[in-house]
Amino acid sequence: MSDQINSAEEENFEEISSDEVDRVVSNLEALAETVESENIRCYLEEAMNSIYYLVYDDEDFEDEVADAA
Repeated sequence: MSDQINSAEEENFEEISSDEVDRVVSNLEALAETVESENIRCYLEEAMNSIYYLVYDDEDFEDEVADAA
């Protein structure tokens, strides 16, 4: 039974490139800058964070913040 579960999990695995994540996050950032609604902006920021963490971890994010400062 566990072999079937592992097999199903492997079939659902999708490799996502960091280039694609960077592009989508960048587009969401640009979109967030154009909206007036704070609620929509918050949803876009949540989406950016969720997408970012598909390929990056907390350490990468901390490095980016340090580089920006």
